[in-house]
Amino acid sequence: MKVLVIGNGAREHALCRSLSLDPDVSALHCAPGNAGIAEVAELHPVDALDGEAVAVLAQRLGVDLVVVGPEAPLVAGVADAVREVGIPVFGPSGEAAQLEGSKAFAKEVMAAAEVPTARSYVCTNPEEVAEALDAFGAPYVVKDDGLAAGKGVVVTSDIEAATAHANACERVVIEEFLDGPEVSLFAITDGDTVLPLQPAQDFKRALDGDEGPNTGGMGAYSPLPWADPKLVDEVLETVLQPTVDEMRRRGTPFSGLLYAGLAITSRGVRVIEFNARFGDPETQVVLNRLKTPLAGVLLAAASGNLEDLPPLRWSEDAAVTVVVASHNYPATPRTGDPITGLDEVAEQDVPHAYVLHAGTRRDGDAVVSAGGRVLSVTASGKDLTEARERAYRAVGRIRLDGSQHRTDIAAKAASEA
Repeated sequence: MKVLVIGNGAREHALCRSLSLDPDVSALHCAPGNAGIAEVAELHPVDALDGEAVAVLAQRLGVDLVVVGPEAPLVAGVADAVREVGIPVFGPSGEAAQLEGSKAFAKEVMAAAEVPTARSYVCTNPEEVAEALDAFGAPYVVKDDGLAAGKGVVVTSDIEAATAHANACERVVIEEFLDGPEVSLFAITDGDTVLPLQPAQDFKRALDGDEGPNTGGMGAYSPLPWADPKLVDEVLETVLQPTVDEMRRRGTPFSGLLYAGLAITSRGVRVIEFNARFGDPETQVVLNRLKTPLAGVLLAAASGNLEDLPPLRWSEDAAVTVVVASHNYPATPRTGDPITGLDEVAEQDVPHAYVLHAGTRRDGDAVVSAGGRVLSVTASGKDLTEARERAYRAVGRIRLDGSQHRTDIAAKAASEA
């Protein structure tokens, strides 16, 4: 099987790494990719948002499957352009990707499917914003309706900060605060059958103890030793399957990766948000634990044959990912700094720990930073404690001037396991 992956982050590196280990994959391509992905796939300089260019590339390469990684190309309809030329693609249509592209649309679908979620108001002017904030009270949850690369949500007890964020958005969703721990649960679907993966937890805020601002994600771990063993079955029954059924009923079937961000509240499971693609950095730990070869699973979803797939096989080991971010992230990050120590990790830590590239590029012989989140250091171990030790040992070998990372990823879960 020849596979083309679209995107250039650590999520795409994780996908490419898994696909490169799949004996059924004979050729692996990525567009545009990054310095790390170049080690396992052939890179192509194509604009990921240009559906026509992606479709032309897929045809030229003669691939059997296209995997669209990030949300922006999905919302832009890149999967539609590839489907139109008759190539199977893993990823929803532009219309179905509105589950992530518009939080207001997602709320509408959840209401129709009777999916449990936070009460909310959609606001388009300062008067509606003031009323909604007053109705819910602090802490205030304010979400930009559109795509914001994981940084469009403000949770604050400061009414002025909440109001300012809301009024800076064209359309905003203001909702009740959901208490309790958060869980990320991915499901692969062909529009009918829904196949949940193993749950993970990510750390959205910069700085230890969740002291910093929201980011795209600073680390993750799986499994969740504290979660109810029946959680996945419950979410499949009350959230994932009803949502996929409702999308099909509307004539906009959703195939690809449906990501449910969940809060385990005192009143039960509630959906915080949907995403239309693999989450970053949770993908890094979930794929680390998946033993079933990946290409056949993604092709089955793209071809509508998921129900014929045997049950997925999972490693009993734990996995932890620690994100190394550049100076000043999540504000305007500094880029162009050389990264060293990657060879040391490759020599001393693989296979228990390895580095997935996010914001990197080659500059001659050097690898330099090229974004806010630069690397995802991923490790496995017999339990979370061992996986953490291995991940942080590898992080310690990496040198990037001014870089930052959290030191408490999975610490609480490991201590309680």
